[in-house]
Amino acid sequence: MTKKLLFIPILFLLGDLYFYQAIATLYKSSFASLLYWGLDLCVLLFILALVWMRKTGKTIQMWIPRALTAFLLLFVPKLFASSVLVAEDVTRLLRGFPDRNMAISEVSLFLAMIIFVIIIFGLTHGRHFYKIRRETLYFSDLPSAFDGFTITQLSDIHSGSLTNRTGVKKGIDLANAQRSDLLLFTGDLVNNMASEMDPWIEDFTKLTAPYGKYAVLGNHDYGDYTRWENPSAQAANLRQLKEMHRNMGFQLLLNQAVTIHKQGQQISLIGVENWGKGGFHQYGDLQKATKQVPDDAFKILMSHDPSHWDEVTLDHHQHIHLTLAGHTHGLQFGVELFGFKWSPIQYFYKQWAGLYMKSDKYLYVNRGFGYHGLKGRVGVWPEITVLTLRRQGLQVVPQPQVSMQANS
Repeated sequence: MTKKLLFIPILFLLGDLYFYQAIATLYKSSFASLLYWGLDLCVLLFILALVWMRKTGKTIQMWIPRALTAFLLLFVPKLFASSVLVAEDVTRLLRGFPDRNMAISEVSLFLAMIIFVIIIFGLTHGRHFYKIRRETLYFSDLPSAFDGFTITQLSDIHSGSLTNRTGVKKGIDLANAQRSDLLLFTGDLVNNMASEMDPWIEDFTKLTAPYGKYAVLGNHDYGDYTRWENPSAQAANLRQLKEMHRNMGFQLLLNQAVTIHKQGQQISLIGVENWGKGGFHQYGDLQKATKQVPDDAFKILMSHDPSHWDEVTLDHHQHIHLTLAGHTHGLQFGVELFGFKWSPIQYFYKQWAGLYMKSDKYLYVNRGFGYHGLKGRVGVWPEITVLTLRRQGLQVVPQPQVSMQANS
């Protein structure tokens, strides 16, 4: 994990140094150099100050989004634009390293400006730039009554970060417009405190599905990331959060399973509490959750953290056909174009966004409805997932169908 963490600043440092060559080629002045490195130094000192504040026990929650924003705006455009300079250096190597081409440096600077504008869009509009992602999943043992059964999955609402009621309502209306049979929410209703949900209960109560609404808890829902007066206060907060799920019409599954009936046939819906690796709490108990579930039942599992799939679910003695997760947000930053998918979060989670399959078992990782930390999304947009279950011989994982809905 430490090596992975070091990789990211090293990558951006190399991009920073490379991009400076374009600046030095176009603007041969000490003022340009001073401005370039001065901005870098300010951001670096800001981040180091936050690290020091955190170690000394000071509250830095309000400053983290500012640090992330500054980092994205200052370093990410340089990193992408540096790819042009790297390509030029390959040709310069073959040509005996002549001086840099002014036109290439101008192209690099222009690309940086384009990336900068995209980031500005993501920070100002990306948080409600919803995408509806559709997948059709095939199972040989799906009960015939459930052939064509549809599920809408939402995840990571993070109500403590939400501010735009019009934008949130847009997402809720889009979810309802899918008219799915079942609606599932895979955790992180709040950032820290149940009270963060108070202004939004009425809005999310409007989510509907004929076969019910079910939810599980995410790592943020337990209140583990804030300071409480005493353990009793944290326990009371968790009780309040559970009550909010009931008030919104969601049945919360806490290491439990329920049966979904249709035309005399049934499938099992299982929900575990949060289970994560790398320092996250492991409240989830799949063994307990499946204790009353028949071995031959068709099973859908809700588990907030996708690492649970590799670490526990795949080796579980019962066959879990489909697991639904969230948690990663796709880091709220990345590139997803023409089938190509990249985000720094992939260096921490093997399964971080979209559909995965191993040994005829599926995992779908939702990119999240809301946002946390960074007050926006860049490239990895908020998601409403629609899954269609089909009874048929297993097929190759289909390419996702994506439709985009924007809210300004």
